[in-house]
Amino acid sequence: MLMRGGTSKGAYFLAGDLPAEPAPRDALLLRIMGSPDPRQIDGLGGAHPLTSKVAVVSVSADPAADVDYLFLQVGVDRPEVSDRQNCGNLLAGVGPFAVERGLVAPGGDRTSVRIRMLNTGDLAVAEFPTPGGSVDYSGSAELSAEISGVPGSAAPVVIEFPPGTGPLLPTGRARDIVAGTPVTCVNNGMPTVLIEASSLGVTGYEEPAELEADPQLAARLREIRLEAGKLMGLGDVENTTVPKLSLLAPPSDGGAVMTRTFIPVRCHTSIGVLGAASVAAGLRIEGGVGAAVARLPEHGDRMRIEHPTGFLDIETALAYDTPGAPAGVGDAALPVARRTAVVRTARKIFDGTVFPRPA
Repeated sequence: MLMRGGTSKGAYFLAGDLPAEPAPRDALLLRIMGSPDPRQIDGLGGAHPLTSKVAVVSVSADPAADVDYLFLQVGVDRPEVSDRQNCGNLLAGVGPFAVERGLVAPGGDRTSVRIRMLNTGDLAVAEFPTPGGSVDYSGSAELSAEISGVPGSAAPVVIEFPPGTGPLLPTGRARDIVAGTPVTCVNNGMPTVLIEASSLGVTGYEEPAELEADPQLAARLREIRLEAGKLMGLGDVENTTVPKLSLLAPPSDGGAVMTRTFIPVRCHTSIGVLGAASVAAGLRIEGGVGAAVARLPEHGDRMRIEHPTGFLDIETALAYDTPGAPAGVGDAALPVARRTAVVRTARKIFDGTVFPRPA
């Protein structure tokens, strides 16, 4: 099934319909998506990392989950398939896909599906409308949602993320100097490095293509990413898609912050769900690099993250083991994510048989 999930698009498969071993599975997916080829002309891929994604779904053996979801990022012009990260956008389609394939029975007018994200072991709960026992993708006039970067409106998929098991601050500090640049390394579902745009000689309001075409910026970002990856416990990230890098600038349209996010080389035309979750949590960390540019809401957990094509609203709340203690002063004072929730949409585009390019 080809589905749009949030601001991404990908192929959703039942795990039993793919080879169980990673090597033959990945070789098949490269042929299905048309990689390696910059246009992906001979497959399902859309010639961009945001449209070259795969979700593999199965019934979960974990009593805390209904289904397991493995996200695979398929390279566009390189023969690579990576399972090193989650994808919060394709996550929006996992619950509806599970109901469509009979893995989960619909639960009345609305259905909740507990999802274990195999890439990290984290859990999420997706709730979406199922009137009459069928998934409603379009949404009623009274109950629909619009998200930036997607035309029109659709039925809302509310995704809540229970607190993760790993540290919110992987380096144990609210601020690090990486490759000579102040950064905040945060992981609220997606390993992300927050950087004030001005510290790299850009405004943070440039178009993605302009930033991608800047070789000096690319070299700086690569240096930061490689060094930050080691500090965050990710090892050598030369050939991986994490951590992401998010440049921060003051908001321009009433939000909390403006972002330009690299995934990791291409500049995202919007922002991923889990990337936004990490940005939002990072902005709330006392002493982090976002403090100088962010305009945090005075009340409530909801925060608007601006990006090149609009915004994403996300709810985050942090807690400190030692109330009122500043971040980074001993382990007991480090913040933890207490709650993260976001509204996305998803749509089934087609359901059928794909014919892979011959091996």
